[in-house]
Amino acid sequence: MSDRTELSQLGEFGLIEHLTKDLKTTQASTIKGVGDDAAVIDRGDHYELISTDMLVEGVHFDMSYTPIKHLGYKAVSVNLSDIYAMNGTPTQITVSIAVSSRFPIEAMDELYSGISEACERYDVDLVGGDTTSSLTGLIISITAIGSVAKEDVTYRSGAQEHDLVCVSGDLGGAYIGLQILEREKEVWKENPNVQPDLEGFDYVLERILKPEPRADVIAVLKEQGIKPTSMIDISDGLGSELLHLCKQSDCGVRIYEEKIPIDASTAAQCQEFGLEPSVCALNGGEDYELLFTVRQSDFEKISKVKEVVIVGHISDKASGAATVYPQGEEIQIKAQGWKSF
Repeated sequence: MSDRTELSQLGEFGLIEHLTKDLKTTQASTIKGVGDDAAVIDRGDHYELISTDMLVEGVHFDMSYTPIKHLGYKAVSVNLSDIYAMNGTPTQITVSIAVSSRFPIEAMDELYSGISEACERYDVDLVGGDTTSSLTGLIISITAIGSVAKEDVTYRSGAQEHDLVCVSGDLGGAYIGLQILEREKEVWKENPNVQPDLEGFDYVLERILKPEPRADVIAVLKEQGIKPTSMIDISDGLGSELLHLCKQSDCGVRIYEEKIPIDASTAAQCQEFGLEPSVCALNGGEDYELLFTVRQSDFEKISKVKEVVIVGHISDKASGAATVYPQGEEIQIKAQGWKSF
């Protein structure tokens, strides 16, 4: 009997690495293949960016509390986020869906209404896709296409020692929103007559159900004349993304726990669940904010960008990746973000 290796032994990133380690690119136009937020293709006067994401019912979303219109919007948002994370501008998407017979046409209309709303909001054209049947539920796969000036493209691999580590917006909200939805689902399962108590949770629920990619941050960085040295979007938690940057840039990092941006409502709801807000920010995921590094010489410029906070700095590789707590204690960062398997 041949040896069998479980997918869970490798995890999502380990599996990607395993499957793609021997891939060779033969086209001169392929500038970047697997391993960043998007692939980079040389189109002569600019680079084209291509990124694909798949959302699977029961793995990435739960139809018992996800409005289907929001799902369509989110499916587009999370893909566009990858294009912005390359410092680019999304231009087109394709949408492929596998759908089971339990969904009526009206549900599909709602899904596409959300998709159209996101396309309109971010000035992106839907230019194709595929539709097929599914035996198990709903699967949505979106490919986003964008462009970036050759001198502006930003990879995960450009961080240098002493660079400043920056984060847009605030973190941990999507994770707490998910905890609230899961809690109310459990209550509903025990008593289907009970209405969910979602009063006062608007912000964190919007963070999980209808995230917005940070097109605004990319625009402000351009206005301020700041080109990040490296960048990634925060889909799997700040900790996991910091480790990606360190791995690709061959460096270490120090972030300061009290600098991690957390919204007041997120912090209050973390308390209710007995969770440490910074732990939710480091490990939660699905915030779709931008994590990026800039040169120290850009300190004054980046300090003026109100959408962004400096949370730490890049260190040498030997020092590893750590969170520094107010008492001076350093704790090594582990990727505890979303696990596919």
